[in-house]
Amino acid sequence: MPKNSKVTQREHSSEHVTESVADLLAHEEPVDYKRSILNVTGETWDRQKDGEEELDAENRPAWNSKLQYILAQIGYSVGLGNVWRFPYLCQKNGGGSGVCLWIACHPVGVRHKLLSLFLSPCQEVGVIHQAGTERAYLVPYLVLLIIIGLPLFFLELAVGQRIRRGSIGVWNYICPRLGGIGYASCLVCFFVGLYYNVIIGWSIFYFFKSFQYPLPWSECPIVKNGSVAVVETECERSSATTYFWYRETLDISNSISESGGLNWKMTLCLLVAWSLVGLAMIKGIQSSGKVMYFSSLFPYVVLVCFLVRGLLLRGAVDGIMHMFTPKLDKMLDPQVWREAATQVFFALGLGFGGVIAFSSYNKQDNNCHFDATLVSFINFFTSVLATLVVFAVLGFKANIMNEKCVVENAEKILGYLNSNVLSHDLIPPHVNFSHLTAKDYNEMYRVIMTVKEGHFKELGLDACLLEDELNKSVQGTGLAFIAFTEAMTHFPASPFWSVMFFLMLINLGLGSMIGTMSGITTPIIDTFKVRKEVFTVGSCVFAFVVGLIFVQRSGNYFVTMFDDYSATLPLTVVVILENIAVAWIYGTKKFMQELTEMLGFQPYQFYYYTWKYVSPICMAVLMTASIIQLGVSPPGYSAWIREEAAEKFLFYPSWAMAILISLIILASLPLPLVFILRQFHLISDGSNALSVTYKKGRMMKDISNLEDNDETRFILSKVPSETPSPMPTHRSYLGPGSNSPMEMSSAPNGRYGSGYLLASTPESEL
Repeated sequence: MPKNSKVTQREHSSEHVTESVADLLAHEEPVDYKRSILNVTGETWDRQKDGEEELDAENRPAWNSKLQYILAQIGYSVGLGNVWRFPYLCQKNGGGSGVCLWIACHPVGVRHKLLSLFLSPCQEVGVIHQAGTERAYLVPYLVLLIIIGLPLFFLELAVGQRIRRGSIGVWNYICPRLGGIGYASCLVCFFVGLYYNVIIGWSIFYFFKSFQYPLPWSECPIVKNGSVAVVETECERSSATTYFWYRETLDISNSISESGGLNWKMTLCLLVAWSLVGLAMIKGIQSSGKVMYFSSLFPYVVLVCFLVRGLLLRGAVDGIMHMFTPKLDKMLDPQVWREAATQVFFALGLGFGGVIAFSSYNKQDNNCHFDATLVSFINFFTSVLATLVVFAVLGFKANIMNEKCVVENAEKILGYLNSNVLSHDLIPPHVNFSHLTAKDYNEMYRVIMTVKEGHFKELGLDACLLEDELNKSVQGTGLAFIAFTEAMTHFPASPFWSVMFFLMLINLGLGSMIGTMSGITTPIIDTFKVRKEVFTVGSCVFAFVVGLIFVQRSGNYFVTMFDDYSATLPLTVVVILENIAVAWIYGTKKFMQELTEMLGFQPYQFYYYTWKYVSPICMAVLMTASIIQLGVSPPGYSAWIREEAAEKFLFYPSWAMAILISLIILASLPLPLVFILRQFHLISDGSNALSVTYKKGRMMKDISNLEDNDETRFILSKVPSETPSPMPTHRSYLGPGSNSPMEMSSAPNGRYGSGYLLASTPESEL
């Protein structure tokens, strides 16, 4: 700094400081942007040398390696929904042509081999045609992943890396009046974490129950009725796996109104689940990052093993054929697009704050655009891989159940033949009851149905069609804990596969829980400077106590309520406001310029238009569709009725409706509350905490304790006795996105004061 400058003269002067920030910065030496650190508290520290632990301006920890960070993001985004939600939606809405499209992209020779492997419904002569015209669920999903998922995921990664704070700090910085976004994200993370860890607890229970042969859910239990041993009635009327899930695991009540007290087995499993999360999170990314090496990679090992084993099972190809049978009419159904958008939205973890939290520990020059693209498409291909596994196994199960149906109904027909209810002339001569195939039974069934048309229903015969078994759509816990477990009982070495499957679910859930908890702990620790270990342990203990509501006998109904209503609508609003805050308030052009300087290259203009126009419109449509869906579909749940041994749809009672509405309101409340409080200056937005530090000049002017009027005069140099200093003709440093020598508003940008050394203030405020 020049020796005769005003700044140097005032450093040794007792005069009251009235120099403008513009003049102070104008005389500062040029700042090397690449070596600078954005510090939203207004303080800067020198980067530590290589070999030392990488820390940011406030000793912020950093990822040990790029691999660790990518695995953390993958572990967070790839969760249980990829295994049990995506396959269900794909089957329900007609997966079709995703595999056909993939096959069509290969050379002819390779294409023949792939067709022979998958026996795709799109035969060789029609592969290109179907790949181009019949794209059902996978095509809407891919389109929405590109125009909604990828841009918004990139946006969250970028703001987290740029500002290096959790969700509260990021949105306070970008637009203080929309600072409620960060608090709303924390609340939604809390609600989701409460019930999500219960699912991990269920997986832990099944995991430990898998270490026995035969598996405990492979057969119905025998009970004594006096001196007679009989099969448990509830199990006999349903199935062994269904009985084990509802009675042995959950010991479920008949409705949400019947509490039934705590289930001690599930309470213990929930305690173990929260202990695992606490141990993984207690040291922040230093501990959770190491856990991710196993929790993120192990599920892929299991999925590949299951895929290889599944393809070798009889009937696996039937499941895959059914899975990828195109349903062209579904493409025009708005419900398909709504469900695809919702799946994209939740699959990437948008709005939760976990993405921002993980990204905030990155270096400033990290290529977050590459990260966003990589993680998004790994997430998609993981969903496709899981879908292949699920339907290969369910195809095997469908064949087993179909054969069982044929045997049972063949015995009925034999009984009718022996009692002369049916004539032997109705049985085709080539049919052999000792080796009855599904084809022979179907032929016999059609003959009997034609001849005995008037009395056919009285015979009680089933069609035993494989298609009917494959059409039994299951998702969520029904897929993981009933359908899949039943299929595994027919595997050779079934306990081994059961252990692997539930260990995979535990790791998938743990990876997502670490990201969800980071969405709570990182912003709170950044904002309120609480001790990391104490807050993490305290959060886990508090969540365990509150989570006891989910391990009572009616707990599964509360899990359903929280899963359906606590996150969908609030998170949609959160992401819309995130998009608006960056694209319309902070400014898309300015944000793109900052990304260019941060990344070293200019992002595609595609992101400019998606952030500014496409994504907000699509998200607004999704929010409207979600509200309409809530209004059209009365809130209810599937209850397990013990006496009927069947599920029954029930409406929520009035008190449960009050809880449901309260969840939505509470999760959304920080958004208007913070806006109103800051709009009317009832709480600080950081404008009274401005501090400007000059490291190179070893001089600091701290005016954080000045009165409001003095601070305004300091910033604007509006002192009655002194004319404002003229703007310099040349500035050594222009903040990213600045088009004029000095672009500055009268208030610092956000709760944390100024970011003058690296970022100019937002273009406007809401």
